[in-house]
Amino acid sequence: MSRICGQQVVRWSLRLSPSLALKSAARAEQNARQFAFACRMLCSHAHESQTSRASAQQHGSELTLRILLDLGFTETQAEQVYEGVTRSLGKRSTTHDTSTITALLALGLNSSSIVKVFDKCPALYTEKGAVVQQRMQNLCKLGLVEGSIQRVISYRPQILTLPAKKVNAAVQYIRTKCLFTAQQMRDILRDSPEVMEEDLKHLELKFQYAYFRMGVKQAEMVKAKLFKVSMEELRCRHCFLERRGFYQTPDKKGQTLIVNPKLKDFLFTPEDVFLSQFAMATKEELDMFRKLIAREDEEKGKMLEYGDIEEDKEEDEGEEDLTDFRRGNMGHMGYERNKRKR
Repeated sequence: MSRICGQQVVRWSLRLSPSLALKSAARAEQNARQFAFACRMLCSHAHESQTSRASAQQHGSELTLRILLDLGFTETQAEQVYEGVTRSLGKRSTTHDTSTITALLALGLNSSSIVKVFDKCPALYTEKGAVVQQRMQNLCKLGLVEGSIQRVISYRPQILTLPAKKVNAAVQYIRTKCLFTAQQMRDILRDSPEVMEEDLKHLELKFQYAYFRMGVKQAEMVKAKLFKVSMEELRCRHCFLERRGFYQTPDKKGQTLIVNPKLKDFLFTPEDVFLSQFAMATKEELDMFRKLIAREDEEKGKMLEYGDIEEDKEEDEGEEDLTDFRRGNMGHMGYERNKRKR
């Protein structure tokens, strides 16, 4: 049914201009996929729940090895999950843990993936299946389609222990403070789901550093998966390149006298590659620089503690820049690299 609806929307779209038709067709296809995926989740969850209840009625109200085998786990996997449940809940009833497992099965995860999910996040043993299902559906509403949501939960199952209100509030905060588009926010949630558990103020500071200090715009931040790296490593690599003359903050027109390396190229590359291809330096030089920058941070902290006047002035200027940014007056800062002829 969802496919038929999507095809009908495409037919209507073709009567519009070519550009609008393509956009409408893309939206229709995405909506159809999301709708079909949600329907499969609900139907599969209902089927698995019935199977679980039938098995529970046959073998007892508590979670047993027999029930896990009926759900498709191997003997080794069933024993591993059962031991995890009893270790987390002791002798208490574990009926609701069956529903948690069936919710994960309904999502499309196989038994091996579910065992790994529980290994990464034992706290899921204590979550009720209905709550887990609601949180999955909320992730779908935030734009995680089939394939993406399975990858996110397999990589970071802790996201299923977070209340939906907390996740929604974090998404809204990041979008509002950093002006990411809806699609960019979906990409961040898909590639860096751990940001939902982090201090949002720290994330905002990392964004401000990349935007104002480095001249990097939102699209490049998302492409480089900026939020996966620590603030300390971001600042260290950037400042090291800058002081060696290989990175320059763009002016207000987005221009530089040199061609800066892309954030995605030097941020996550192995240290030896970073040193040989981007910094043209030795490991000893980088280690010495890390100590130097740590000492600078310590001295700066002491200055802030005693209320340094110059630092207060810099903070005031930073607030003005941030105000301009949120008003949209600094959209010209960013990527453009001016390759000047020598």
